[in-house]
Amino acid sequence: MAANTVSSSLATRTSARATAGLIALLLGAFLVFGVGLANSAALHDAAHDTRHSYGFPCH
Repeated sequence: MAANTVSSSLATRTSARATAGLIALLLGAFLVFGVGLANSAALHDAAHDTRHSYGFPCH
């Protein structure tokens, strides 16, 4: 009975980690493509300036 509880707990943790990873991936993709390629000049410039403030070259 104890082994069954452990495997159930492990499956729950693995599922929660996979869900969190997928959400992080989608949020990151939105930030990169949604903000970086936005038509709004102010939104794009804010992302551009933030990238430079962290020391990442882009051009």
